[in-house]
Amino acid sequence: MILFPKHSMSTTPEGNLGQRICHLDENIICGQGTYSKNGFVYSSRAGYLHKLQSQDDKILFEVRSNVATTTVPSIDALVTARITNVTPRFCKCAIMSVGRTLLRETFRGQIRKEDVRATEKDKVEMYKCFRPGDIVVARVVSLGDAQSYVLSTAENELGVVIATSEAGSTMVPISWCKMQCPKSLSEEFRKVAKVQPLFIQYSGT
Repeated sequence: MILFPKHSMSTTPEGNLGQRICHLDENIICGQGTYSKNGFVYSSRAGYLHKLQSQDDKILFEVRSNVATTTVPSIDALVTARITNVTPRFCKCAIMSVGRTLLRETFRGQIRKEDVRATEKDKVEMYKCFRPGDIVVARVVSLGDAQSYVLSTAENELGVVIATSEAGSTMVPISWCKMQCPKSLSEEFRKVAKVQPLFIQYSGT
């Protein structure tokens, strides 16, 4: 699970009720399923421990239950999805979470060419915005055909948040339309989201 990245992630099945997780300092944030007491962070529930790092290097700890939820996407909701297929007119994706809630099963979604960005819609090239495997944050616009949700990334905060380079490394955003591989330094086009730390969650499982 990752929280509207940077790209650091750690997940361990160690969140037992009342378990002491770590020392509390100015760089530690207590998230869902945790609490602070006497200078330490503790688990307030049984579940999986998630260590999430934001862009400003603060660490958020959360303990999440492994009990699946029955939440479904709703109009105007923010969702996290994995791109599965890209065509010149739209891309298909699997919706994995709604806001901060993980889903029992993924839902089908699609991002149409006209919903990628708010300006210069006629100049959008889908292959320069998304690639299969990318993780995106998008807004639900409507319910499309065959129970497929229509999504939009036409806001600065929406778009690709995690992408893997051809060399297999997690890329770093360098502009609103490009990401760079930290190993090869090669650049690839994407519709990059303006990252808001500790905002949206995604489950990679």
